[in-house]
Formats: sequence, C-alpha cells, structure tokens
Amino acid sequence: MAYCAHLKVRFGDIDNAGIVYYPRFVHYFHVALEEFFGAELGIDYATVTVKHRIAFPTVHLEADFRRPLQFGDHIGVEVSVRQVGATSITWGYLAYRLGEESRPVAEGHNVTVCINLDTFTKADVPGWLRNDLIAYQKRCGA
Repeated sequence: MAYCAHLKVRFGDIDNAGIVYYPRFVHYFHVALEEFFGAELGIDYATVTVKHRIAFPTVHLEADFRRPLQFGDHIGVEVSVRQVGATSITWGYLAYRLGEESRPVAEGHNVTVCINLDTFTKADVPGWLRNDLIAYQKRCGA
C-alpha cells in the first residue's frame, strides 16, 4: 500500500472563492514527499539534503484537479514512485478527502533530478536511495 500523508487544509490555503488555491496542491504533494522519506525510507528529508548534500529539484510537473477542497478539510496524499532513472525520479501523487479515497480531488506527478548541493550539478541517484525506492515500488505493486 502506498504511503499516505494526512494533511489539513489551512485558512492560508484557500482563495477568495473559499476553495484551495490550485498551487497549494503542489505544496501538499511536496509535504507528502518529505514525510514519505521519514516514514517509508527511514531518513529525514533534511538529513538527505544536509548530510548527503543532495537535493531533488522538480524539472517537470503535471497535475489534474478534480474536486475543490475547503478550509478544514482533512486530506490524504498518497506518494508513489513511478520510475527511478540514473539521475531522475518520477513521483506520483493522489489526493483525496479522508474517507473518500475513491473520489480523488487531485492527482499529479513530477520528475525530479538528483543534484549535488555543493556543485549544483546533476548527480546519480545514490545506490542506497535507489534500492529503497525500488523496494517501495515492489511493496506497493508498482
């Protein structure tokens, strides 16, 4: 089963129409990704950047928005690993109101590239991370 981060829609997430402003979904995706590292890979995302000196900037992003969310809604954001390349990782996201898992509110994916934070150059996805991500894919049936 895919990792699911539980989040709550905050007042600052909504627009004048009273619904979540669409760029906030990208933020929700990233928050879920950061939590995924600790929960599923056993390493805090900050440790990856500070200790291992690597980061994963997004180079491609797609999202579809299906239903609105409002202030106070409790949501789940599932994280999947779609592909692990030599220097890139493709992540998938599925967001829904808790208790309404069969009715997505948004879904998307992004491609990140592994970079060395000391040189800001592209780097190979480290073996330890590659192995953990592939194991996660297998656990989730991807």
